[in-house]
Amino acid sequence: MTLIEKIHNKSAVIGVVGLGYVGLPLILAFSAKGFRCLGFDIDQSKVDSINAGKSYINHIDSSDLNSGVDDGLIQATVDFTKISEVDAIIICVPTPLNKHMEPDLSYVTDTMDAVAPYLRKGQVVSLESTTYPGTTDEELKPRIEAQGLTVGEDVFLVYSPEREDPGNPKFSSKNIPKVVGGTTPACAEVGVALYEAAISSVVPVSSTQVAEMCKLLENIYRAVNIGLVNELKIAADRMGIDIWEVINAAATKPFGFKAFYPGPGLGGHCIPIDPFYLTWKAREYGVHTRFIELAGEINRSMPQYVVNRTMEALNKRKKALNGCKVLLMGLAYKEDVDDMRESPTFELMDLFAAQGAEVDYYDPHIPVVSPTREHAAWTGHESVTWNQESIEVYDAVVIATHHKSFDLGELVNWADLIIDTRNAFKKANVSGKPGQITKA
Repeated sequence: MTLIEKIHNKSAVIGVVGLGYVGLPLILAFSAKGFRCLGFDIDQSKVDSINAGKSYINHIDSSDLNSGVDDGLIQATVDFTKISEVDAIIICVPTPLNKHMEPDLSYVTDTMDAVAPYLRKGQVVSLESTTYPGTTDEELKPRIEAQGLTVGEDVFLVYSPEREDPGNPKFSSKNIPKVVGGTTPACAEVGVALYEAAISSVVPVSSTQVAEMCKLLENIYRAVNIGLVNELKIAADRMGIDIWEVINAAATKPFGFKAFYPGPGLGGHCIPIDPFYLTWKAREYGVHTRFIELAGEINRSMPQYVVNRTMEALNKRKKALNGCKVLLMGLAYKEDVDDMRESPTFELMDLFAAQGAEVDYYDPHIPVVSPTREHAAWTGHESVTWNQESIEVYDAVVIATHHKSFDLGELVNWADLIIDTRNAFKKANVSGKPGQITKA
C-alpha cells in the first residue's frame, strides 16, 4: 500500500515533533479526522499533560485533547526511536535569532539529527518552522539521504509553513489555508495529500523555496506596515495628533488601505524574527534589504519610546524614574492569550529596571514567568494580585497588552499615572482624570 493510499484510508499514523502553539493544534486537527497521532517532545511535562488529556495552552480546550486521548488517537512521547512507527513526521520547532540577529537553526538541525536514524521508506517529512528559502533542501535533504534514503522515492520531503494565530476564534489549524511545496513533484503530491486529509484548503506551490519565501513575505508585510505606523505614531504625537483617530479614519476607505496599529514593540515568534531570516539569506546573493531592516530598527526602538514617554509623564509630577515603582499590564505579546514569546513587555521590563525602577507585571493569563533564553532574570517572577491595595502603590502603570479581562474602570480609580500604548481606554470608552492617562 502506498503512503498516499494510507493517508486516504486514514491508516497513516501522524507524528508531530514539537508540541507547542503549532504542534498541539496540528495533532488536534488530524485526530479530529480520525488519524492516530503520536507527538514527540523533549519536554516531559508536555508529554505527561497530553497523555493525561490536559491542555497547557490557554486557548486550547482540554476537552478536545481528552477526547482524542480517550479514543486512542492521541499519544505523546519523548522516545524518538518511535519515529519509525509513524508515516508522517511534521516538524514544528522554534527558529529564533542569535545575539547577532542571524538565523539559529539549531532546533531544526538537532531535531532532524534526532529523527534521521529512525527514518524508513514510505514516510513523509514536513518542516513547518519558519526559515529562509533553501533550508528544507539544504539542511533536511542531506540528513535524510545520509541514511541511504532517496528523497522523492523512499522518503518524501515538503515544506508547509505554519500559520497559527493563537487565540483567534475565527481561524484555527483546521481552516487556515495550508501552503505546501515539495522537493520533487512526487514529494509535493504526498504533501498535498497529507494536509488535505485534515485541512479544509491546501495551496500547492512549485517548490519548498517558494513555500519558505511565502511565509517570510506574509510576516515581512506585517512587520513593515507596523513599522510604518509606529514611525507615524511618533511624528503624530509631536504634532499633537491622535494617530489612532487617523488610522480609524483612513480605514473607512473601501480600497487601497489596510489598517495596522502601533504598539510598544513587536511580539510573538514570527513578526519580530522572520524578516531577519530573509535579510541574512539575501546577503548571500549580494542584496541589502534596506526597507526590511529599517522597519526592524523602528519596531525594535518602540520599547525605548514608551520608556521615554513614561519618564516625561513622571517628570511632570516631579518624579524621577529611578526609584519609582512601575507596573506593566500584559506580559503576553497579544491580547487574551498566554503566549509570551518575544513579548515587547520583557524589553520594557528590562529597560525600566535598567533606569532604576522597581518593576512588576500583571497578567491573568501568565501567573508566573517561565524560563526564556533572552530574559532569564525574570524567570519565576509572579503576576501581582489585582486589587486596590496592590495597584495604588505604583507610580506608573503601563498598558503593554490590552487583555479584555482588564478592568480599566477600576484602574483609573486606583492608579495615579497610566501610560496607554494600545489605545485601550479610547476603545473601551473609559476616561480618566485630567493628565492621568498618557498615550505612548
